[in-house]
Amino acid sequence: MLKMVFQTTPSMIIERGASTRLAANVRAMGCTSVLLVTDAGVIAARLLDAVLAGFEGEEIAVSVFSQVQADPPESVILAAVDAAKACGADCVLGLGGGSSLDAAKLAALLARSGESLSQVYGINQTKGPRLPLILVPTTAGTGSEVTSVSVVTTGAGEKNVVYSPMLLPDLAVLDAELTLGLPSHVTAATGIDAMVHAIEAYTSKNLKNPISDCLAREALRLLSGSLFQACQDGSNLEARENMLLGACLAGMAFANAPVAAVHALAYPLGARFHVPHGLSNALVLGPVMRFNLETVAPLYAQLADIVLPGLSGTDKDKAGALADYLGALAGELSLPTRLRDLGIAESDIEPLVVDAMRQTRLLGNNPRPVGEADVRAIYREIL
Repeated sequence: MLKMVFQTTPSMIIERGASTRLAANVRAMGCTSVLLVTDAGVIAARLLDAVLAGFEGEEIAVSVFSQVQADPPESVILAAVDAAKACGADCVLGLGGGSSLDAAKLAALLARSGESLSQVYGINQTKGPRLPLILVPTTAGTGSEVTSVSVVTTGAGEKNVVYSPMLLPDLAVLDAELTLGLPSHVTAATGIDAMVHAIEAYTSKNLKNPISDCLAREALRLLSGSLFQACQDGSNLEARENMLLGACLAGMAFANAPVAAVHALAYPLGARFHVPHGLSNALVLGPVMRFNLETVAPLYAQLADIVLPGLSGTDKDKAGALADYLGALAGELSLPTRLRDLGIAESDIEPLVVDAMRQTRLLGNNPRPVGEADVRAIYREIL
C-alpha cells in the first residue's frame, strides 16, 4: 500500500516580469518592512533595478543585504539575521541563486524564532516561527525556492544542513527575464545541477515516490531539451523559461525523494575548494552513474528515453549511453572536466574522501552502497 508525504511551496507565480510587481505580494501579506537578501553579482548585473523600482511609491521599506557568497559560511547567515533585526523586517525576500535563497530562508527563521543557528542543524530541529518569506530565483539550477533545505559551510571541507518544512517559502516567483543575463558557463553548470536533482530523485533509495517521479521526468524533458539553446543564445526567453521551470520541478522532486552520492561527492569540492555547486555535480555525475548502473539500469533506461530518444538495445545499453552522455556534458558545454583543471591535486584526494564519507545522510540515499574505496576511485577517475 502506498504511503507517503509530499511537501512543497504552497503558492507560486510563474510569469515574465513578475519580479517587478513584488510589492503587491508583500502588501498582500500585510508586511511593510522587507529585508532583501541577495549577492554582489546580482547587484552588478543590475537585476535589482527593476525589482526595487517596483517598490517606489509604496509604503514598504526595503533594506538590501548583499553579502551572500557561494556556499555561504555561518558568518554570512548570522550577518543576514542581524540585518533583518536591525531594519525591523516583517518579511524576507530572497533574490538570487541558491546561496542567496538558502540564506534568506535562515534569516527569516532565525530573526523571528530567536533560535541559534547551531540549534537548528539537522532534520526537523527548528521550532519557529519564521517571518513571511518570498523567494525569487535568478538561476535555473538549485530549485531552492521549493525545497525545505538550507546548506551552510561550517568549516574547511564541511557543510551542514538545516532541514525543515518551515523553510519552504510562502511564495515562489519564477520570472525568466531575471535569467536572461546569465553567462553561458553559469547557465551550463546550474542546468546540469538541476538535471542531477531529477536523476537522483528518480533513483533515490529512500522516499522515491510517484509524484517526484513525474516531476523528475518532466524536469529532465524541459532541461535536456533547452540546455544547449539557453547556453548558445542567452536571449532565448522560451529556453530560459523551460530551464527555470525544469529546475523548479526537479527541486520539487528531490525535496521529497532526496539526492544521493553525486551530491555527497560534490559537497566537499565546494566547501574545500569553492568549486561552484553545479560544476561540482557535473564533474562527478558520469562516474557515479556508471558506479550505480548495475543497480538501477532499468530506471536510467527510462530516463535515457527522455534525454536520448530513439536509443535501442537493452536497459543496460541505454543506461550506459545516458551515463556516458551526461558525463561528457560538461565538456560539451565548455566547462572544466578534470579536478586538476581547478587546481586540485592527487594530494587532495584523501581529504576529499574523508569529507565525502561524512555525508552519511546523502550516501544513505544512493541506490548502491558506497564505500571509501569507491569514493576514492571516483575522485581519481576525474583527477
